[in-house]
Amino acid sequence: MHPLRPSLLALALLGVGLAACKPQTPAPSQPAAEAAQPAATSDAATDAKLSELSRQWLDGWMPLNPVAATQIGKHDYDAKLDDLSASGRQKLVDFSKKLLTELDAIDSGKLSRENQIDAAILRNQLRSDIWNLETLQSWAWDPQVYSGLAGGAIYNLMARDFAPMPQRLRSATARMEKIPTLFTQMRENLDPARVPKIHAETVAKQNAGLLSLIDGLVMPYADQVQGEDRKKLDEAVAGLRKAVAEQQKWLDETLVPNAKGDFRLGQTLYDEKLQYSLNSSLSRAEIKQRAESELKRVRGEMYAIAQTVLKDKAGAPAMPANPTPEQQQKAIEAAMELAYADRPARDKVVDFAKQTLADATKFTREHDLVTVPNDPVKVILMPEFQRGVAVAYCDSPGPLDKGLDTYYAISPIPDDWSKEQVDSFLREYNSRMIHLLSIHEAMPGHYLEGVHSAKSYSVLRSVLRSGLFAEGWAVYTEDMMADAGYLDNDPLFRLVQLKFYLRTIANAILDQGVHVDNWTREQAMELMTKQAFQQEREASGKWVRAQLTSAQLPTYFVGAQEFFDMRKAVEAKMGDKFNAKAYHDKVLSYGAPPVRFVREMMLDEPIK
Repeated sequence: MHPLRPSLLALALLGVGLAACKPQTPAPSQPAAEAAQPAATSDAATDAKLSELSRQWLDGWMPLNPVAATQIGKHDYDAKLDDLSASGRQKLVDFSKKLLTELDAIDSGKLSRENQIDAAILRNQLRSDIWNLETLQSWAWDPQVYSGLAGGAIYNLMARDFAPMPQRLRSATARMEKIPTLFTQMRENLDPARVPKIHAETVAKQNAGLLSLIDGLVMPYADQVQGEDRKKLDEAVAGLRKAVAEQQKWLDETLVPNAKGDFRLGQTLYDEKLQYSLNSSLSRAEIKQRAESELKRVRGEMYAIAQTVLKDKAGAPAMPANPTPEQQQKAIEAAMELAYADRPARDKVVDFAKQTLADATKFTREHDLVTVPNDPVKVILMPEFQRGVAVAYCDSPGPLDKGLDTYYAISPIPDDWSKEQVDSFLREYNSRMIHLLSIHEAMPGHYLEGVHSAKSYSVLRSVLRSGLFAEGWAVYTEDMMADAGYLDNDPLFRLVQLKFYLRTIANAILDQGVHVDNWTREQAMELMTKQAFQQEREASGKWVRAQLTSAQLPTYFVGAQEFFDMRKAVEAKMGDKFNAKAYHDKVLSYGAPPVRFVREMMLDEPIK
């Protein structure tokens, strides 16, 4: 999300992969950093107006986005499905414009600092919804909007035990009855001349995954409903199987052959989307400048590690103090080979991920880096309909659901991959890299951040959680763990961590390279495989992801930069009084708004 994370539909409209964590019930927090906050000078009546408007948005937005409401934890609309017809879309536009007018009439200078943040977040969401539907118009060219919505409609109901199974089965039945209508809307709305070929082909491959959800999450429990309810469920499943088959025929014979659209957004749309997605102070040009500078710096640090780990090794390449680009490349590649050699077996990736999660959790607790929640995390195989965009993601319950599990989902290695493809994958996801993946997605990354930030100033902020904050925190924790000596200060772990960070840097460069600078596949692969040392499988997958999404890949780098900047600024302000655990708990206490707002709160700066 950033990409905001309230729904699969919102993610699809923004072109965002399902690769980050949604908020969850918080654990008790330790005392946070003592960063003095100015006394509120707000007007109580103005604050009340903002609170009422936030309530109106939540109450009005959820019935217009029922699949999102289920994901958030509001279950009044579990039997409904989003209406993407022209009239359905117009309802959301009209609703958003009305609330935006009312919000703009509020004097933000009379709001409390916390409410100033909420007002800014709500304004960004309202403008984003209007822009998405009227200007970007993903509903007219991106079939992922519909496939993601159809899959989420069932998955969000069946993946967690938020209600008795018979109740969830009745809701699933009602949604299955409505999915054929969604497919009809998809065929009516999409203009093949605007649909990119890569989008059409991807959805054509994913279409059957909807039936795997039915077979895996619905039918094993069908006997828990009887009589008329069971009859309706069986009829809905039969109708859906027929609809999926018809949809597959249309995808294969009509959409894919006639898809002629350009997957590149172009500068104008990209810059506008970037603004809504990131809600950051950094411009596209500033992001590029920072990323290119960091790429050079990090490669220099990796070269220094290579000089250490390859010293006195037979056959080591030349490693002069001032290497040429070719010498630097060869030395880092040779050092990385030492890390690639240590990797799990093809069928042990998920088991090893479980072990690394336990290791990272123990280390975070023992080193007192941040308050660690006790809520459970389950490592699961990624559902089929969500595969093909990211290797892993953290999926926590919505902010309105309580006491449910967090899932750390990993995509298994496909059965049809060749030995060469598997080798490439496991070189990239070697043992140390899987440690980093568990740090990023779970502990102390997305999972921990989601638990903390669910203890938010407002429900609005929990629902409209910033992807920039979520991804930035996850990348920040990779560096934090390495600095704390994870895996006994193993230099190869630091090397792999820096390589993982290079991926973050490359993401930001790649995204605008593809969508603004018209990069070819060759340019993209050179950046990823040469400059960022990614394996062919990983880079090929990222090339696909860069075509299928936009303005989400930079969230990792931009968010991390803002976290690093904020840490330096707070350390400079607090001096010897700075305490890392207290600082981290305080940062996480604001409920995951865009990072710039957290910095303004921590440093007593005006809310902009």
